[in-house]
Amino acid sequence: QAQLMESGGGSVQAGGSLRLSCAVSGDSYRSCVMGWFRQAPGKEREGVAAIWRTAGGSTYYADSVMGRFTISQDGANNWLYLQMNSLKPEATAMYYCAARADCYSGSWRSQETYKAWGQGTQVTVSS
Repeated sequence: QAQLMESGGGSVQAGGSLRLSCAVSGDSYRSCVMGWFRQAPGKEREGVAAIWRTAGGSTYYADSVMGRFTISQDGANNWLYLQMNSLKPEATAMYYCAARADCYSGSWRSQETYKAWGQGTQVTVSS
């Protein structure tokens, strides 16, 4: 199980950009999929994006962020990133990075399959 730590959150105006980072340490070799999730006040946590931890790994996105957010990782798989462009107020939430060992079991949206989670970083988008 990996240890994760997010950073890069902050406050921006609508239309602005932010780049979130997640430092991955520990047994990262056991992680097959990395994902970003978010939770707005009073709402359930939802999947934002995910990436398979292989060279040229497949990526997946929630419909609400498609075309505006980009998930990526460094070559050594020690860092996970989420580039967020054209931010909307609806993106205001606590953002979490997560890791799971399962490669092909279940949907990338299945939060119960992710066994390692970061503490979260706050993103606030104002109009």
